[in-house]
Amino acid sequence: MKRLVRFLKRFFILVVILVIGLYVTGYGYILKGVWVVYLHGHTTAYIDDFKFFETEKIPASTHPQPWPIHKDYNSAEATKALSEMNDTLGTVAFLIIKNDSIWFEKYFDGFTKHSQTNSFSMAKSVTSALLGKAIDDGFIKSLEQPVGDFYPQYAGTGMTVGDLSSMASGLNWDESYFNPFGMTARAYYDADLAKTILKLKVVDTPGVRFKYLSGNTELLAMVIQKATNKKLADYLHESFWQPLGFENPAVWQIDDEENRLVKAYCCIGSNARDFARFGKLYKDFGKWNGRQILDSNFVAKSITPRFADSPEYGYGFWLSNYLEKKIFVMRAILGQYVIVIPEDDLIIVRLGHKRGNKTDLPFSSDFYVYVEEVYKMFGQNQ
Repeated sequence: MKRLVRFLKRFFILVVILVIGLYVTGYGYILKGVWVVYLHGHTTAYIDDFKFFETEKIPASTHPQPWPIHKDYNSAEATKALSEMNDTLGTVAFLIIKNDSIWFEKYFDGFTKHSQTNSFSMAKSVTSALLGKAIDDGFIKSLEQPVGDFYPQYAGTGMTVGDLSSMASGLNWDESYFNPFGMTARAYYDADLAKTILKLKVVDTPGVRFKYLSGNTELLAMVIQKATNKKLADYLHESFWQPLGFENPAVWQIDDEENRLVKAYCCIGSNARDFARFGKLYKDFGKWNGRQILDSNFVAKSITPRFADSPEYGYGFWLSNYLEKKIFVMRAILGQYVIVIPEDDLIIVRLGHKRGNKTDLPFSSDFYVYVEEVYKMFGQNQ
């Protein structure tokens, strides 16, 4: 018994020393990560973890515009391969919109058409759309405007707002998702996101090559917020949520109550039907119900590769030519997708817990299955 007491005392002292050490060295945020992730039965970020963070609220549109229901709604069955993929990867929402009408939808694991799930990096496409809107509104001059105009520490670097959107900044961000001491973990769990971002240095020539960095999008959000003098969640609501008739309110994670900077590289809590609206907006080159919401030239540029040697990315959107079709995609780490195939007037939304295996191609294996199997589903109705 005495040995057990001595052991527990020593263990308690070690824990206290560890906790103090983490805070003294500036890594106290790791404790929040442990609490949010491991103590709630997970090993990484998950689709409803926003309930453990402070958030900005994005109200539903005061003039909601429900999606029309296709005359063949849910008349086709998911193929065996699609069903197996959805089951294996923990899909919670699968939605197919054909000719701007909901053709198929299915929800799993207690989720519904109203359930909020974490967008993760699909938010990068949304933030890039806000850049286009800020240019339309005259707050930002163009894609070529220097970031140094807003943050003098980047003056003379040659880095532009377009470089941030197209992942060509040259910043020294470390895109490591599993290093608890890395920038990505600190950005996700720490309380002062701007402090982390503004420590970044330009170490490569901006505007010459694609390198995917979440820090780019966060700095872009800070630029937009400074240029507009509006909180990004408010600007999102007035620019898109309201005019596009979003049916449900959403949330956007922030770093803490004091700073209230949104995690623009991730973390919008919304649902499949509403995420799909960005797919339709870009499919129709910025026009919504006859009204030009976003400049068509900006949209066209966004869904076209910026660099010939990186055809998988434009400005805020991933790109693919799978099945010899021009496809643009909002995508995220756990297999969140808004897949848009304009030539067939098709939008596919998948939300869930996991993504497929990595491949030698720009997308993980699940993406190709989703696209291929949806076309097989259409074949059932022919």
